[in-house]
Amino acid sequence: MLEAAGLSEHDVTAWRSATPTTLGSFPAAARASCDFLTRGEELLGRLPARGERSDTEQAAASELVAFLNGARADFMRAYASDVYGALTDDMRLSLRVEDLVYTAADLYPWLVPTRAAMQEERSRKLADKEGIEIAQGVFLSFVLASPAAGSHLVWSMLRPTDAALERLDEFRSTGVADLGPAYVERRGRAAYLELRNPRHLNAEDGNTLPDTEAAVDLVLLDPDVDVGVFRGGVVDHPRYAGGRIFGAGINLTLLYTGQIDFLFYITRDMGYVNKLYRGLSSDEHRPEEPEQTTEKLWVAAVETYAIGGACQLLHTMDHVIATRGCRLYLPARKEGIIPGASNMRLARSVGDRLARQAILSGLEFEAGTPRGDLLCDEVVDSPAGMDAAVETRVEALTSSGLVNAAANRRAMRVGVEPLDVFRQYMATYCREQAHCHLSPALVRNLEQHWNAHQRRV
Repeated sequence: MLEAAGLSEHDVTAWRSATPTTLGSFPAAARASCDFLTRGEELLGRLPARGERSDTEQAAASELVAFLNGARADFMRAYASDVYGALTDDMRLSLRVEDLVYTAADLYPWLVPTRAAMQEERSRKLADKEGIEIAQGVFLSFVLASPAAGSHLVWSMLRPTDAALERLDEFRSTGVADLGPAYVERRGRAAYLELRNPRHLNAEDGNTLPDTEAAVDLVLLDPDVDVGVFRGGVVDHPRYAGGRIFGAGINLTLLYTGQIDFLFYITRDMGYVNKLYRGLSSDEHRPEEPEQTTEKLWVAAVETYAIGGACQLLHTMDHVIATRGCRLYLPARKEGIIPGASNMRLARSVGDRLARQAILSGLEFEAGTPRGDLLCDEVVDSPAGMDAAVETRVEALTSSGLVNAAANRRAMRVGVEPLDVFRQYMATYCREQAHCHLSPALVRNLEQHWNAHQRRV
């Protein structure tokens, strides 16, 4: 098949003869695997770009990619812990997901794509991508499947970001942090965090993500804050002008045009979303001890709608206040991706059957109805009543002190979702979401249900 696509018999034979095994020492296996991957990627690079390939060339490329990803999986299956140890100095270093994969790319050629390769891939529309991010999914899946390496990575992703630490003194002094896409203001013992992306109805993308995480960190780091309030900012869309929207989920236009990376999903759910749920990890990684986290209670003030990723946030909140008629739903079926950790968390609120209907068949929830109230703790009749409802709830949650509240919160979480359960879920999520993200079905769904090809960036 490769020769029929124009690749030379000599080069194909040389590549096949370099097929590695997982026998022997880790350094030898690493060298052999990287040599095989490098040779294979060179062959792949001799084929035309995906959008310019003939059927024969595309079949050859698909076969070649499958072999390469199989070799990556074989190597990581045998040596994931060794790789992670080499990248983190035997877990003395704390590397975030986005740093881990590119450090791996530098140390182990073509085990995962380099920054330069990703920059080129990012220039392509989703339909035209070469699919190199699947290697990132394979890599992270095996790291997270390793109990030792995976728990260390989860811990690393729960550390406060440098961006938050740099702003902490200023925030503590002024009580305000304007990060652009995210805005935080301390009022009394509560900190109000607004997601602000008004042009895109408070949708999330690669630009909003780091600032949202830094904002969550600031709330968790400030000792003068007991409760965080998460809210969507005011939007300027003619249909909703002057109103607030909790969130429109992932920016589907940027997804369609190829400007959202696969790593967006992983850094989001292992980063700020998990921090909302678990808090910040302790200074040292102590997997043999009970969880030690810096966490706060969170209130969600939900107006207009919470779509996709915004709806996923509700599963992490301690109290959800929504306006009557607010739509709460996960359009995972229409989009063709996995809705974060909702597959694990949604059923706790609504039960298994409704969770399956929501994720697999597009069932929607509406605040103020019996079904919708399974996702809400409180419903206000109009947006005008939201501020008072939030203030009342903050007062109620802080009246008994944070120590008692955080202790109960932590104990409840450990009972239903121990850190190891989250780690194992994310191992599966990384692998499956990579394939969903790069599936032709996702492109087709975006065109059919979102008219993505007609929208402006």
